[in-house]
Amino acid sequence: MSQTPQYTQRPQEEEINLREELEKYLKYWPWFLLAVIVCVALAFTYLKFTTASYNTTASIIIKDEDSKGPSSEMSAFVDLGLLSGMGTNSIENEIGILKSRRMMTEVVKALQLNVQYIDETGIPAKEVYLNSPVLVQILKMDEQKLKDLAESEDSEFYVSQSGNDFLLTNLGSGKILKAKAGMPVEIGFATVVLNPQDSAASEFSDLKIRFSTIQGVTSAYRAKVMVNLTDKNSSLIELSLEDPVKAKARDILDQLILEYNREAIEDKNLVARNTAKFIDERLSIINEELDSVETGKEEFKQDNQLTDIQAESSLFIENASEFNKRQQEMGTQVELANAMIEYLRNGSEGDLLPANLGISQQSVNQRIQEYNDLVLERNRILSGSTAKNPIVVRLSSQIDQIKGNVLQSLQRMRDNLKIAQEDLNRQSAVIGSKISAVPGKERLYRGIERQQNIKESLYIFLLQKREENSLSLAVTAPKAKIVDSAYSSDQPISPKPKIILLAALILGMLIPFLIIYISQLLNNKIQNRADLDKAAKEIPVVGEIPKVKRGDKELIDNKSDRSILAEAFRILHTNLQYLLASNGDKKSGVKIFITSTVKGEGKTFAAFNLAVTLANTGKKVVIVGGDLRNPQLQRYEAETKSMLGVSDYLINNSHSLDGLIKQSALHSNLSLLASGSIPPNPAELWRLDKSGQMFAELETRFDYVIVDTAPSMLVADTFLINKFADLTLYMIRAGYTEKKLQEFALDAKRDGKLHDVGFVLNDVELSNFGYGNKYGYVYGQEETSFWDKIRGKAMFW
Repeated sequence: MSQTPQYTQRPQEEEINLREELEKYLKYWPWFLLAVIVCVALAFTYLKFTTASYNTTASIIIKDEDSKGPSSEMSAFVDLGLLSGMGTNSIENEIGILKSRRMMTEVVKALQLNVQYIDETGIPAKEVYLNSPVLVQILKMDEQKLKDLAESEDSEFYVSQSGNDFLLTNLGSGKILKAKAGMPVEIGFATVVLNPQDSAASEFSDLKIRFSTIQGVTSAYRAKVMVNLTDKNSSLIELSLEDPVKAKARDILDQLILEYNREAIEDKNLVARNTAKFIDERLSIINEELDSVETGKEEFKQDNQLTDIQAESSLFIENASEFNKRQQEMGTQVELANAMIEYLRNGSEGDLLPANLGISQQSVNQRIQEYNDLVLERNRILSGSTAKNPIVVRLSSQIDQIKGNVLQSLQRMRDNLKIAQEDLNRQSAVIGSKISAVPGKERLYRGIERQQNIKESLYIFLLQKREENSLSLAVTAPKAKIVDSAYSSDQPISPKPKIILLAALILGMLIPFLIIYISQLLNNKIQNRADLDKAAKEIPVVGEIPKVKRGDKELIDNKSDRSILAEAFRILHTNLQYLLASNGDKKSGVKIFITSTVKGEGKTFAAFNLAVTLANTGKKVVIVGGDLRNPQLQRYEAETKSMLGVSDYLINNSHSLDGLIKQSALHSNLSLLASGSIPPNPAELWRLDKSGQMFAELETRFDYVIVDTAPSMLVADTFLINKFADLTLYMIRAGYTEKKLQEFALDAKRDGKLHDVGFVLNDVELSNFGYGNKYGYVYGQEETSFWDKIRGKAMFW
């Protein structure tokens, strides 16, 4: 039968149907349910056995000591210079100090955080902190030895009570140490004292004590403590710490603030202490000089029998008083300048300069203040770093430069003062010439008195500065004002049950979805009818054959067979009738060719079952072995392997179809025409005119001629004889045939190599059968159980 090739335009791809996409996943709903149950159960287990952590927060304000508007209670000290110092430090530097390792090390040592008390009576074990029935006091510890044991259990001990004594069991070595309460005991890497708590129970068990290195604990808590500036325009700092033990976290933050304030106060007092030392030294020297001047004055008056010579020179003294006063001021300033220059030249590196001594030139005082501020800042950074730190090097360079500037300013000031003194002396000489008549004794007496006044004024000035400096030490205030002491949240911040359960629910839905999606994404095989309908609408799907499970029968029995397999072939038979009717009503001799793209797609299986189905309707059916290269009829009819058949008929004219056609043992209405002997040239045999005669003769003898042909893609045999076919069934095997191979069937139809083609989808999973088996109805079979459905839908795992 010939037919003009038809070339039809391939339909365009349709838009995605959301409902169809959802149905791909909804049919696996038991696995979604099971995954959700498992994930939620794991989430509950995680919440049950995970230690909760709480957030602890404290806040402080760093006082701005450069403020030009000090508080009213401190305004009385402004004139004394007590609010100076620390002004050059920015808020970022203070945050850096709070985060420093040195500061956290002091906290760890003060609170003894390198000792943990763990109660293992519950699950999970929890740290009891200071609620432990016994507390450990470390007298001496070898950090290096403990560091070597850190990764083993030799640094952990179980503590139990035996009468009035304690038993320490080393978890690593198993060695048991006996200790008395309040008495030192050697534990290998440390000497400790065990102190029972008065509020603790007399008996306890399952208490574990873990020793850690101070360095390790410092690093751990330094990473956990967060120090943040709440606003860039303010000096309010918030400290936070996440820890399972709320009391411990509060103590850490409070102690950190305490250590910060203590160090800041010490830095402030350092300048005052150096100033006090300088003043005491100068007072000692001035006191000796004053005693010497006063003694000389007394001896001069005694030697010269002087009583009251003031009246004699009152007129001249009134004129010279102003010059004397100015000379005294100049002398004081020169003395201060000489003392400061001597201190600068003889002082060691890093010494602070005396401040607020009364030097008249404000530029010099300002440079001294800048020098002290830089020295303090360098010393603070150097205490937690080394001299090679770039910041320390930069500060040292600035300190040297400013020190030179201070020395140069003092020398310049002294030179200026000396010039002024010389000018005053010249003017005093003029006055002196006016009182030349005054006896020389008076002049000598006035010189001694002038020296006495200078020493007295300097002595009184230094006494005043010493009192001011002492007051500065007494009123030093903390640098960090506590806004909120450390407080902990009532609810744990981790784990959060609602978030964990929600994540478990989402994960339980997501895991099956991803597995299904990825498996479908990576799958290049045809799985169901929808795959065929989308890609090959030019060729109708005339039937679906369900997957035959291992151990089940592959062939239909008889008319009463109510299996899914039998129903599928009955539906295929019905669809063939409609297809044949559309191509012309042919009552008998219908030749049905069964082919596929490659081998293994179920041609022989479909041929036998279709033949039995047709035979059950009372029709005479013959199965023809059309694959001369690889005969397969012997799979269901073993004797066909040794039978003569088509190849023998085509080669030898002495053979007739009557002698080659045999009755099948499967059904009385079913006959067999085997492939026969395997020829060397199958394609040449099919090109013989005798092949057409064979099909014509079979058409007259049987109602249906089922031809099991060779794979179309591998050999040309099927294309050579397809012209004799009334209908061609093209087998596609679900999960086996690649999607791209559909194009071969479409091209063959377009090119006219195959005609009247219909797809038959073989080996379909029950979950993909029909329209997804969505209604759950199988005629003649009982409904499957829930777990059977789950097992049936597990194919994507």
